[in-house]
This record gives sequence, structure tokens and C-alpha cells, in this order.
Amino acid sequence: MAAAIALRDDFDGLGLRRLGKLTRDAAQARRLLALAAIYDGGSRTDAARIADVGLQTVRDWVLRFNARGPAGLIDGKAPGNASKLDDAQRQALAAVVERGPIPAIHEVVRWRLADLAQWIWEEFGISLSETTVGRELKALGYRKISARPRHYAQNELAIDDFKKHFRPSWKRSAKGSRQELR
Repeated sequence: MAAAIALRDDFDGLGLRRLGKLTRDAAQARRLLALAAIYDGGSRTDAARIADVGLQTVRDWVLRFNARGPAGLIDGKAPGNASKLDDAQRQALAAVVERGPIPAIHEVVRWRLADLAQWIWEEFGISLSETTVGRELKALGYRKISARPRHYAQNELAIDDFKKHFRPSWKRSAKGSRQELR
């Protein structure tokens, strides 16, 4: 059996308990308290029992704590997949959006996400979903603006006939204003 990895010597059990009390991250506090038990002479098995995890997890915490201190015990956000478009391709996409489509060439009168995804495929050979194209455009500072929906059978000329024209709800008092009475 291999020897246990030693903890950093610039902390102690009391200091970790104090940090565990001050932190607002519950998972970090639990990890700090488990490591404090090790500093106080407890076994790694005891620390795993305190934190309700396995020995491998305690070992991982020790490695993270030794590398980055107490901040290493905070769960970070997963980075996710890398973007398929590089900066030059993003700038080309922004330029195409700014210019707008040319109906004779692009066969559309306004850009839709599906059209832009098709343009990216034709231009760069990269397949992106509409959702991903929308996410890329949002990251570039663009927002989706859509026209107000209109019923296909709506008669443009009859709209004015159905508009309601209300008189103003206010009118001058017959007595006059207070300024006139003075």
C-alpha cells in the first residue's frame, strides 16, 4: 500500500475549521472539516466517514488543497465544449449579418438561424445547429428581433375600420382652474 499524500504544512486543523465556518459554500466547508480531521491526527478513513465520501475522493481533495489551498476545494464551473468557430470565422459571421442577405445570391430576404447555419457550412465546412448559431450571435452582441405576427388573411385596408377611437378621458372643468380663481 502506498503512503498517504501529506497535507500542506502552512495550515492546521483549527485554521481549517475557522475557514469552514466562514465560507458560504457548503461543499467547501464539508471538505475543509474533513481535512481538518486529518490535520488533527485522524485517519483518511475517518475523514471520508465525516464527509460521507470514499477514500479516493478524500485523496482528490488533498491534491486540490495542496495545489491551490482552500480555494481549490470550491467546485468550479465546467468549461464545456470548445467553440467550433474561431475568431476570424466569428468576425466573418458578424460581417455577413451586418451586410444582410443579398436575395439574388443567398435566396433569402432576411437572415434566419437556419440560413446562417447553412452559410457557415458552405463557407467554412462547419456544421452548427441553429441553437449554436444563435448562441454565437448572442456572444457577438446580436439580439433576435422578430416582426410582430400578422394573420395571413388580415386585410390591411380594413384595419382602420375596426380601430376604436375614444375621446380623451379628461376634459377641462367648467369652473375653470384654480389659477383663474385667484
